[in-house]
Amino acid sequence: MLKNDLLLRAARRLPVERIPVWLMRQAGRSDPAYRALKEKINLPLERLFRTMPSSVSVQEIEWAIEISLLPKRIGVDAIIVYKDILTPLCPMGVHFRFAPGPVLDSPLRTRSQIEALHPLDNPASQVAFTGKIIRGLRQALEGELPLIGFAGAPLTLAFFMVAGASPMAAGGGISNAARTVFQMMHEEPHLFHELLQLLTQMTINYLNYQISEGAQVVQLFESIADQIDLPTYQTFVQPYHEQIFAALDPGTPSILFAKECPYLALMLESGADVLSVGKCVDLEVAQKEAKGKVAFQGNVDNAILRDGTCNDITAAVHRCLQSGGRVGHILNLSHGLHRDTPFENVKHFVRVAKEA
Repeated sequence: MLKNDLLLRAARRLPVERIPVWLMRQAGRSDPAYRALKEKINLPLERLFRTMPSSVSVQEIEWAIEISLLPKRIGVDAIIVYKDILTPLCPMGVHFRFAPGPVLDSPLRTRSQIEALHPLDNPASQVAFTGKIIRGLRQALEGELPLIGFAGAPLTLAFFMVAGASPMAAGGGISNAARTVFQMMHEEPHLFHELLQLLTQMTINYLNYQISEGAQVVQLFESIADQIDLPTYQTFVQPYHEQIFAALDPGTPSILFAKECPYLALMLESGADVLSVGKCVDLEVAQKEAKGKVAFQGNVDNAILRDGTCNDITAAVHRCLQSGGRVGHILNLSHGLHRDTPFENVKHFVRVAKEA
């Protein structure tokens, strides 16, 4: 039994005493305790994110548990497992390193490269370290808070794999390398769909494995959604989202995060229990359109936490809570925390949310 089950109840649109709150990237670069621990550990991110399972030690698993638990001290209502969306690609034969962003030495550009990928059909063996981290977190939490597992969505992962690096340019928008992804979509759509289908099955197996090991909520990250037009979303995103959510354990709430995605009608048909929406969506309008079909997560602008005053943050939280309503809302941001977000602002966000 959970001592704090607010997030699980909100995800199921059940009554709650207050709106639950957590933040994407809450165990990350904005937290000085994380930066200090990372400096002490002194390992490349690919080791901390467990992309090299053959070399994972007990100590590395303990570090991942410790990092995951850091946000508990600021009062969030859920803990998310510390890892990266690229983590499950290593057993498939795709080995990213971080320098400082993710880099793939041989981007996937040919049929032979895609056909050489290994399926993730035995996650208990292939990503056993993820299961150990989840079990360790459940033991450490002792039922205090729910635990969130997650995975990258197929199109987002495909962008990384084909581009060979982050698809986003430093100043925003698509990188030059990511343009090769759109080229493959248009020139070799059958091959690209084969890649997406392989990633879809991997994601289903990976998320269900996390559930079997103790994740009580799972979130699917479509981090490239804000760069995708409607026809592309309908063709290369929606069918795979529907496949994934239909195949997940129905007893575990599922969240779809599609970064600044304006296609609410399609998101409503994804099969997810919760839709995490960006600042481009009016939560009050979205709740009316959903007609009780799903819950919503979000959607305070993450730039306000980075650039705003405490008064700005307080006002943004209150506006969001009013728009989201008292039923079926999980307070979060439009996207993850910016690395240069003052940690005092993060703590203030959570404090205001819990006092509202």
